[in-house]
Amino acid sequence: MGLLKKKAVPVTYNQKYLKDELKMTQDALTVAYSNLNNATDPDLIDCYIYQLNSVQKRYKYLLNQAREYESDVR
Repeated sequence: MGLLKKKAVPVTYNQKYLKDELKMTQDALTVAYSNLNNATDPDLIDCYIYQLNSVQKRYKYLLNQAREYESDVR
């Protein structure tokens, strides 16, 4: 995906925003997986499953946005 690679072309606000959001979402996925792996209480397990599903959906959305933006730029 060319959006995340450095280019000679100046980075637009949208590119920077998507790159930053993808990085934050990747970090959130790492935390959600860690929380789920370390939870023992059934209520916390449910909570972390919900959190993980939410972050995964956000990550998928952001990847789709990046792909759309990249196809529009070409």
